[in-house]
Amino acid sequence: MQSPNEFLEGAKAATGLDDFGVDTFREGLERLVDSLNNEAKLNEIGEMVIPMMISGLLSQRLMIEDWYKRHPDIDDVQITAPLIGLSLPRTGSTALSALLAEDPNARYLHTWESSEPCPPPSTVDGLDPRLERAIENDKMQAEAMPRVKDLVPSDPDGPMECQYLMGLDFKTQVFQAFADIPGYAEWFFYEADLVPTYEYEKRTLKLLNWGQPEKPWRLKSPSHLPFIDALDTVFPDARYVMTHRDPSQVMVSVADLYEEFHKVYSSEYDLTYLATGNIEVWSMGMERTMAFREDPAHNAKFYDIGFTEMQADPIGQVRGLYDWLGEEVTPEFEAGMQRWWTESNAKRSKTVSPDPSYFGMDLADVAPKFAAYNEKTKEWLGR
Repeated sequence: MQSPNEFLEGAKAATGLDDFGVDTFREGLERLVDSLNNEAKLNEIGEMVIPMMISGLLSQRLMIEDWYKRHPDIDDVQITAPLIGLSLPRTGSTALSALLAEDPNARYLHTWESSEPCPPPSTVDGLDPRLERAIENDKMQAEAMPRVKDLVPSDPDGPMECQYLMGLDFKTQVFQAFADIPGYAEWFFYEADLVPTYEYEKRTLKLLNWGQPEKPWRLKSPSHLPFIDALDTVFPDARYVMTHRDPSQVMVSVADLYEEFHKVYSSEYDLTYLATGNIEVWSMGMERTMAFREDPAHNAKFYDIGFTEMQADPIGQVRGLYDWLGEEVTPEFEAGMQRWWTESNAKRSKTVSPDPSYFGMDLADVAPKFAAYNEKTKEWLGR
């Protein structure tokens, strides 16, 4: 794989640009490339696709800075009171995100623009070619990883997590789904400063919304959990929605999903690491979020939804959320949610995760790591 400097020079050559903006991304790029070269066991697909992703992120960063230079008024766009989902993965947060995307009076991060924010959507007439590319990518993913579509339903024009926006600063969890890179993961979760990451995400959101009506953003990513302090520093007026589910069920499902990606991009990977790494990260992330919520002012910024309640009455749960936000669920919004939920259920295939022992996991060992969270969930949900 190329060196960090070779990636930087390649992006410059590809775009004809040379300003990457603030220098906060370089350490993440260097640590990522080091882990990919020295820890990951990428196969031919991984050796081809992951460098393309790295080059794409660097090229997008160059283009973002170029748009700001030519149109400094982009910085005048306001990102006001976003609603941000941060939960353990596999808790119904993806379904909630899709339901919220049906609100015509809100703005969500489209799949097709998440990895290619440039050019600003307002500058494109007609069908955006990025959507066409996303449709093709979705078809290829369905062929290469059919089970992923069952585990995590997605839509090329639907909502996407913040992972690629965070990737513009090279502090993102997305690469850990493709290969075992424990060195990068250790730095990312325990040493990296995520304030610049979220500042650059805000910078990108402004560009995405430039020239369009200013609507409240609906954003989401499980990996915000460990970095709630940094997230709240950059988005001080944000409000948060958390979905909750028994972590013992969640951890097996997460390891299962990671393996589906690893199968495609890696020639070798450690099943036990897929389990233990995720258990460590998500228990740590929940500890940080619980500590943040100990402050009553912080806790007041959260709305909580149980997995069981969400499955039983999704639209009712969104209505409760909107009552809390002080916003209206319009008839158009409700009809869109009903349509999405009905169509999604009709298309969804039942999936069964492997036995925990497949990943060297003992659920009796998982429960203590989330015991405090399970108790706190009862309080948050009023059970």
